[in-house]
Amino acid sequence: MGNVDISLRHIARRRPEDLARAFAPEGRAVEVLGWIDTQVTKLERRLDKALRLRVDGAPRVLHVEFCFTLRDDVPDQVFEYLGFLFTALRVEAPGERVPPIESVAVVLSGRRRRLPATGVRRTAWPERRFSGVHFRIDAVYQRTVAELRARGSVLWLVFAPLARDATAATMREVVEEIHARVATGEERAELYTALLVLATIDPWGHTLQKELMTMVEDMEEGLLRRTPIIGEMILEAEQKGQKQGREEAIAELLGRLFARRVGRRPTTEEERAIVERARALGPGEVEDALLDLEGDALIRWLAEPARRS
Repeated sequence: MGNVDISLRHIARRRPEDLARAFAPEGRAVEVLGWIDTQVTKLERRLDKALRLRVDGAPRVLHVEFCFTLRDDVPDQVFEYLGFLFTALRVEAPGERVPPIESVAVVLSGRRRRLPATGVRRTAWPERRFSGVHFRIDAVYQRTVAELRARGSVLWLVFAPLARDATAATMREVVEEIHARVATGEERAELYTALLVLATIDPWGHTLQKELMTMVEDMEEGLLRRTPIIGEMILEAEQKGQKQGREEAIAELLGRLFARRVGRRPTTEEERAIVERARALGPGEVEDALLDLEGDALIRWLAEPARRS
C-alpha cells in the first residue's frame, strides 16, 4: 500500500496503547509491554504489527494487519503470519506456553455492503471438525466519523476521511481536534500526513483531499511542507542525479529516520552500514527496518552482515 502502509505503521508504533485499547475486551485492564522483536521477526518482516500485552495481568498478543481491501488472500496471509508469530514466540521462550494471539484485519476500502465481523481460514478436511484460524475484521471505512471519534484517540481520527459519512465540516472538526489534543508540531505533522494519505483512498467518493490539505495548511501554516511523507522522500532521493548523488541523498534521509528511532544521529560505522544495506537490500527494506525495530534491536540489525536480496 506504499505511503499508506508506511504512514499507518509509523503512527501505530507511536501509539500502541491506543491500538490495543480499541481491540481489547471492554472493562479489562490492559497493559502494553511493547512490540514483539525476535530473531524470527527479523527474518519475516511482515510480523511488524504484533503487540505484547497483559490483559487483567495475563499475557496476550495482538496482531493488527492494515488491508487496503479484504482480498481473497487476506485469510491466507493472516494464517501464515500467525505461524511465523507462533514460531517466534516459541523460539523466544522455549518450554513456556505461547500466549493467546488475536489477529485483526483493519480494512480501509471495499464493497458497500457490510463486511462480516469475523474472517476465517479453514485448513481441515471438509469432513472433519473445524481447524484453522478465525480473525476479526474491523472495516473502518464502513464506520461513521462519530464511531471513530468514540474510540477516544487521535490515532483513530486519521481514519475519518474513510468514514461513510465524512464531510468537509466533519473533517474540519477532526483537524481542529488533532491540533488541540497533540502538543508537538512533529506529532501533528505525522497525524496530518496520515490523514491526507488516507483521504486519497476515498472509498465513498467524498473527494475531500484538496479541502483537507487547505484546512491543514490554514491550521498549521507550512507544517506539511516541512514534513513530507517518508516514502515520497525515499522515492525522490532514488530519482535524483547520478548514483553517488542518489546514495548520499538516500543515506541522509535514512540517517534522519535512524535519529528519530534511536534518539541520536548514527555513528560513522552505522551510516556506512545503512548505505551498504540500502545497496544490498534496497532503500525500502532498510526503511522498513528503521520503522520496525526499536533502538537496541535496530543497532544489532545494522551490526549484522548484510545479505543481498
